[in-house]
Amino acid sequence: VAVLGAAGGIGQPLSMLMKMNPLVSELALYDIANTPGVAADLGHLNTPSKVTGYVGDDELEAALTGCALVIIPAGVPRKPGMTRDDLFAINAGIVKTLCEGVAKYCPDAIVNIISNPVNSTVPIAAEVFKAAGTFDPAKVMGVTTLDVVRSDAFVAELKGLDMKDVDVPVIGGHAGITILPLLSQTTPSVEFSDEEVEALTVRIQNAGTEVVEAKAGAGSATLSMAYAAARMGESCLRGLNGEADIYECSFVASSVTDLPYFSTKCKLGPNGVEEVMGMGEITEYEAGWLEKLKPELTGSIEKGIKFAAGE
Repeated sequence: VAVLGAAGGIGQPLSMLMKMNPLVSELALYDIANTPGVAADLGHLNTPSKVTGYVGDDELEAALTGCALVIIPAGVPRKPGMTRDDLFAINAGIVKTLCEGVAKYCPDAIVNIISNPVNSTVPIAAEVFKAAGTFDPAKVMGVTTLDVVRSDAFVAELKGLDMKDVDVPVIGGHAGITILPLLSQTTPSVEFSDEEVEALTVRIQNAGTEVVEAKAGAGSATLSMAYAAARMGESCLRGLNGEADIYECSFVASSVTDLPYFSTKCKLGPNGVEEVMGMGEITEYEAGWLEKLKPELTGSIEKGIKFAAGE
């Protein structure tokens, strides 16, 4: 498993969680600086996986060779007043460069993309792989797990349920109004008033900003993001190992709607995404949001594709 951007705010806690995961045999930590220190630190954990730090362009090949799963949290975080889209100029280039490396050195790996804006960076990654002739739609996944984790937490809190029992599917994209929690499909079955649905939906959509503002300039959601990414990474590894019935929501190449990329629940297996599930029965309220989010999500996807084409 490789973590690209391993010395950053998400990268460090994510690398620790992956070091704690018994499914990982080797952990390659890559960044433009500081990874040998992170690797030395994590190397003292008494868990079986072997950790190595790699720094800079010259060592990207060594970091990626032989990887089955590549997780990409690289890039800059949001500051107060910034949207995920404001990160585009910097993070788009970083993701493009790293994915060119993946195409060259571990073309068969599953790639989990965390770098924001995910709605644009996933299409960028796909275009890079298409240009290299290595694109497999089953292996390129935008990590939207944090939207699910937040939804589960907020619903459990509101309704006094056991956190581990709650599952809320979240569809659409991974930014603002493109995030659509399907509260009507919550497991276990829960009754919400219209006011609760509205308040929860808006809170889930703006949860990232809630953290950015609370940190007051000191960063964005790093710890909850690392937790969610580690969960997604583990699910991918369990799928690779042939475990049955592994499902996660993810922003992937999709024909569920008329958009080329869309997040719904996906069944994971030995080849990555075995099946992109539909969105199921949705309420009139959810259908309203779906229509509202489509133009914004379409714009973000197109922006990514144009960037990858050098436009």
